[in-house]
Amino acid sequence: MPAVPHIEKHFTASESVRDVVIGMADGLTVPFALAAGLSAAVSSSGVVVTAGLAEVAAGAIAMGLGGYLAARSDIEHYDSEATREEHEIEHLRPREIQEVETIFKTYGLSGPNLMAVIDAVTSDRKRWIDFMMRFELGLERPDPRRAPVSALTIGGSYLVGGLIPLIPYMLMASLMEALQISVIVTGIALAVFGAVKGHFTGVNKFKSAFQTLLVGGLAAGAAFALARAFG
Repeated sequence: MPAVPHIEKHFTASESVRDVVIGMADGLTVPFALAAGLSAAVSSSGVVVTAGLAEVAAGAIAMGLGGYLAARSDIEHYDSEATREEHEIEHLRPREIQEVETIFKTYGLSGPNLMAVIDAVTSDRKRWIDFMMRFELGLERPDPRRAPVSALTIGGSYLVGGLIPLIPYMLMASLMEALQISVIVTGIALAVFGAVKGHFTGVNKFKSAFQTLLVGGLAAGAAFALARAFG
């Protein structure tokens, strides 16, 4: 009887997907909470729209810049550690060879096979450095193009997410009606986003949707209650 082919299904969210998740999650939650809070403290939809748009613009810039700096920091950290490894290979070669041996021993290699792979790794400086970066430090070489892409992705996702709760205030004159529609629209958006996030991250879609909706709802509810109490 022929063997049934074994197909492994693994998912690792790409860096772009993670950036979208970061930007969209905050974009939906923060402006939504701000709009809800202002709705309890002011009497004009225009004020909510103006303050909301200002927050979305500032938030998108701040989040995008934060993503850019984080990606640049990853590159600088990797380069710094690679330089350190290169110096140690040059000046502390016996110790570095011992570290390579220790790593391979954890995989069960010994004897001639161990010596063969150690020689293969340490015979090429670049390969040796890459090996130590990956298996000793657990670092992968970052994509140098990631910083600007990450900034645009996070900032753009924040902008898109932040506009969703504000659209009802732009279209409706009644503040309370706009708030009600905003709650419904943003609630749906949070649930859908949570389900999509769950799909891409391998988490149960319904659980992810519920968690995302709960966080956004609690933030908006707290903002509205505080503004109503002290406004």
